[in-house]
Amino acid sequence: MTESMTSDLSAEDIARFGDKPAEAFAANMQAVKDRIAAACLRCGRQSGDVRLLPVTKTVPAHILRHAFAAGITDFGENKLQEARNKQEVLADLAIRWNIIGHLQTNKVKYLVRFASEFHALDSLRLAKELNSRLDAQGRDLDVFLQVNTSGESSKYGLHPEDLLSFVERLPDYPRLKPRGLMTLAIFSADTERVRVCFRLLRDLRDRAAAVHPGLTQLSMGMSGDYEVAVEEGADVVRVGQAIFGPRPTPDAFYWPGAIPSSINGDVENSS
Repeated sequence: MTESMTSDLSAEDIARFGDKPAEAFAANMQAVKDRIAAACLRCGRQSGDVRLLPVTKTVPAHILRHAFAAGITDFGENKLQEARNKQEVLADLAIRWNIIGHLQTNKVKYLVRFASEFHALDSLRLAKELNSRLDAQGRDLDVFLQVNTSGESSKYGLHPEDLLSFVERLPDYPRLKPRGLMTLAIFSADTERVRVCFRLLRDLRDRAAAVHPGLTQLSMGMSGDYEVAVEEGADVVRVGQAIFGPRPTPDAFYWPGAIPSSINGDVENSS
């Protein structure tokens, strides 16, 4: 099987992922885990308390077979159509699909067919549609509530001041199983500006958990800032490029708010 998979690599694949993708991905995963462990050591946490969610957006389905061979079984995707296409191709593999990007209500019917986790719940309208579709299928879904901690109008997510009233309504949607809060920090080279976003989410989580005890986790931190996120309490870090290498598309295509590094000293702090 490995030999067959390797023979399917094109010159473009090899240029982007190398001639032994599984080995490269496994090594990169370990490097990220080592850095997570070091960050945990700095702040007195246990590395086993942090879940690494590999972000597989733009990585072709046939390359993801190499990722699976490397032991990666949780895949995070931003675009639902891209995730659907990959899931259909990889249906023979025991993969957990995590949708981590903004979702339109007219796409909910597709998400509930295969997603194990959704990290971007940000409206009651979306909660209602998800609950209805899930109820029709007789299944539940783990969800994270997305909060806009950076205050950028280009980003999705609940306003921090609206979070608690939103949380109070969650019992109306019993098919949704709230696990925590999610955010995208400001895309900046200034670590302290990034840290402020993570600290705000942690504070909001503490307040939200008093209203809904299921909201215990923090999904925050990507390739450019996951170590800072771990230091500030992240339970889930969403890392893509540090595992799979640079992407052919700009981050702004997937993450509203990502801007070129030449503007205002900010950088593409991407998953």
